[in-house]
Amino acid sequence: MVDEEPIENNMDEGADDYRRLNRKCMLSMYINYAAVYAILLVSYFVVIKLSKEHLGPDYDMVRYIAIAALAIVLTYMIAAPPVYYARYKYMITKDKIDVRYGILIIRHIMVPIERVHQVEVSRGPINNLLGLGHVNITTAGGTATISYLELEEAEKVADRLNDMIGVMLRDRE
Repeated sequence: MVDEEPIENNMDEGADDYRRLNRKCMLSMYINYAAVYAILLVSYFVVIKLSKEHLGPDYDMVRYIAIAALAIVLTYMIAAPPVYYARYKYMITKDKIDVRYGILIIRHIMVPIERVHQVEVSRGPINNLLGLGHVNITTAGGTATISYLELEEAEKVADRLNDMIGVMLRDRE
């Protein structure tokens, strides 16, 4: 579970407590990054092997540039999950969904509840193994996501948002 109170307590009028993610989100990010990095390494070795005879004297320079790029990507992939975890926070009130996250670029997304069209819970294979899911909130203008929630928490958030939308629609009638 996340480190704070249940989601119902966070949806009170005037609540200003942002919720944080479960630490398992970092493990999920590391596993995803490891898979991507493995693909990059295989691509590097294939390209270097195939281009050795075609590049001639430029071969060493291209190889060093590629190794430097791989080192920079690896550094980012190691440093990014803790930064993302530290910066990610979300809040759901009776009138809006507020999500703040980012690594190099900080994003702040606010979605008015009255603009929400659809709420769904999704999870990929790695998140499924770790018991994590994403709540995707669709509006006419796009999609906002509350990421890396434990499945039980994600289902609670989705159910609560659907209930809030239902109440809002009934009040309009």
